[in-house]
Amino acid sequence: AVKPVMVAGPKLRVAKAGTAFAELADASGYAVATMPSAKGLVAETLPRFIGTYWGAVSTAFCAEIVESADAYLFAGPIFNDYSSVGYSFLLKKEKAVIVQPDRVTVGNGPAFGCIMMKDFLTELGKRLKKNTTAYENYKRIWVPEGQPPESEPGEPLRVNVLFKHVQKMLTGDSAVIAETGDSWFNCQKLKLPDGCGYEFQMQYGSIGWSVGALLGYAQGATDKRVIACIGDGSFQVTAQDVSTMLRCGQNSIIFLINNGGYTIEVEIHDGPYNVIKNWNYTGLVDAIHNGEGNCWTAKVTCEEELTAAIETATGDKKDCLCFIEVVAHKDDTSKELLEWGSRVSTANSRPPNPQ
Repeated sequence: AVKPVMVAGPKLRVAKAGTAFAELADASGYAVATMPSAKGLVAETLPRFIGTYWGAVSTAFCAEIVESADAYLFAGPIFNDYSSVGYSFLLKKEKAVIVQPDRVTVGNGPAFGCIMMKDFLTELGKRLKKNTTAYENYKRIWVPEGQPPESEPGEPLRVNVLFKHVQKMLTGDSAVIAETGDSWFNCQKLKLPDGCGYEFQMQYGSIGWSVGALLGYAQGATDKRVIACIGDGSFQVTAQDVSTMLRCGQNSIIFLINNGGYTIEVEIHDGPYNVIKNWNYTGLVDAIHNGEGNCWTAKVTCEEELTAAIETATGDKKDCLCFIEVVAHKDDTSKELLEWGSRVSTANSRPPNPQ
């Protein structure tokens, strides 16, 4: 191949092949991307890392390099309607080497069983000639990304401004939990420092997953301060897990993004059922707290209030569970959600295949 690339998938974790993948990336010189559900499994500080490959909603310039490659190695991918943006990937099977935890398929065949991913990637790295062509092409077309415009004093808070500040909070001692919904896309754009954990749940798209996941992650990873970005609709499904977080003395930071509905569902299939009853979220968490355990809540509506809340959560209240309700406009979504939603909607509403 002239300009091959390699893409990490979510099954890297179950195959325990993350280190072997990174070593192959180093030996091969290929441009490296990750599928969205593999974010955090491969260090984003690898020298030839080009971002998230997610079809039409990929990191800028990443999809163009992956889809124009004349060969691609996918390690542990899961292809479904969500990960393929409504089956709109521009990939050709004959160009792909698909490496699953215990199986390797080359193009349209043959497939080799009983091959362990970790062993295969390690051995492949010893046999490849180094080829940095795809990454050199990427560097030629790459343009630095912009920043959101500065907010006016007291201007209603925009979600992209929130995530500008979340980015600044991340260190190797952090972890990010991204809830199903617009947080998928906003958190996907975060650049993870070495050692920063990242979890999100794409296979089933279960809303409410992140509250319980945050509880479990924080209980296990006591060396990290976990930051969770959760939509109001999702939070309403599993809000009671905050009670156990307090009982266990956890000190996570929850950003509750209150935009008055199931925003991701609006983009897939809108209807009156996507508007939800607004709660007094900080009042609810205060009631669950009930004077037992360490808990601090705040409600923010503009950038000045947000920066003050983050300062408190990372300063005086760093040992508390911090719950920050971020009030956002109901139509304030990432451009990626708009694109992804329209494509998934088209795929999901197509007539049945006559075969």
